This record gives sequence, structure tokens and C-alpha cells, in this order.
Amino acid sequence: MEENKMQYLFGMHPVIEAVRAGKKFDKVLLKKGLEGPQFRELMELLQANGIPFQFVPVERLERVVRGKHQGAVAYISQIEYVSLEDIVNNALAQSENPVLVILDGVSDVRNLGAIARSLECAGGNGIIVPAKGGAAINAEAVKASAGALMRIDTCKVPNLKLAAYYLKQSGFRLIAATEKVDRLIYDVDMTGPCAIIMGSEGKGISPAMLALADDKAAIPMSGMISSLNVSVATSIMLYEAVRQRTGK
Repeated sequence: MEENKMQYLFGMHPVIEAVRAGKKFDKVLLKKGLEGPQFRELMELLQANGIPFQFVPVERLERVVRGKHQGAVAYISQIEYVSLEDIVNNALAQSENPVLVILDGVSDVRNLGAIARSLECAGGNGIIVPAKGGAAINAEAVKASAGALMRIDTCKVPNLKLAAYYLKQSGFRLIAATEKVDRLIYDVDMTGPCAIIMGSEGKGISPAMLALADDKAAIPMSGMISSLNVSVATSIMLYEAVRQRTGK
């Protein structure tokens, strides 16, 4: 997650006060075995504000900051996230046929940034990422996006499957990019509201998300290398949607 390149606060009291003040955090790392009234207060605040947290060995905290971390390190968000409801409502308000991207297991910050850049250039409407297991949206990701992450809606959800169900109920078709089908991207209708699901280069899209897809599409390839970089593959999917929508 490239934690050393993320901005952070540490110490129980500073983190509590920052959450109270409305500071946005990507996640909070807590030392395993923490107890006491301050810890319980912090937990209540994290849960009330929907801030992801994780219990980790003290050695992991020591790799980030030595000394008086008091068992709490909080990573400051580089962007303002929007809720799932807002990303859907904003997308439908911006376009009659919006396009969203769902990233399932994409963990490299440079790929995330490049995907955001392509989405913004293609006139897309937002990115949905998991709260755990995905790339950190840090300064490097924002730089790789050429600032696109500051301009497009980004939503972080605790459960991608539930987000997928909500999108389907909101009128979006889920289109999974996978090499495991014979149907090519040119044969899949991308003209209506859709959410393109992209998986990691190693594992691809998870079986649970594949099962929820309304359509599955393969990018044609004839070389010796059997897969594309995920940011390149996402760009191809996005611009096929653009081609279909412009009739060119």
C-alpha cells in the first residue's frame, strides 16, 4: 500500500481530535490488544464516521513512525470521497448514459492513477474501489492521474458485491472485462448506463463479481503475451464505450 508515501497522523488524542474535527482518513491502523477509555472513544468515532480501521502488530506501526504513536496511526485522505448513492446520483445527473469503473483488487497506485486519467479523458463519471485490498489513493496516485482524481467522483465501499447490487438496481449494466470468454468488446452493448469491472492483473475479477456481471467481454489479443496492463485494458474498454456512443 506504499504507506511511507502517505500523509498520516499518530497518537491516540491527535487522531481522536482530527476525527471530531471532520478530517477525512483513508484508514486507521491500531495496535493489537489496545484497551482503555481513549481506545473505546476512538473506536466509536471511527465506526460512527465509517472510517476503515485495522488491527496490526506493533512492528507495522513502528515501520511508519517510531516512538509515541500510542498504538494509533491514521492515514489522511488525499481526496474527498463520495458515497455510493452520491456517485450514482451525480453520474445520472451529469449524463443520460454515464460510465463508472469498478476496480476489483487493483492494488498498484500508478495503475489506479492512470485509470482515473483515462476515465476523465473519456468523459467517464467516477471510480468505485474497495475499502480494503485496493490501491491507496495517495499523493503518487494523484500525480499519476495528472490530477484527475481531484476532478472525478471516487467512492470507497466496504463491500463491492453490495455496491454492484445497488448499481444494478439503479439501472446500470455491469460489464466485466475478462479474457475467459469468447465474446469481444465490440459485441457487447456499452451505450447505456454501465459500470465496467476491472480486476487485478494476477487474479483478474473475483468469481463473486463475475457472477454479478450482466455481460462479459474480452479484448482481442493475438500476441505471445496473453494479458495487458490493467490501466491499458481499462482505457481500451472505456474508449470502446466512447466509440459506440459516438457511432464512430
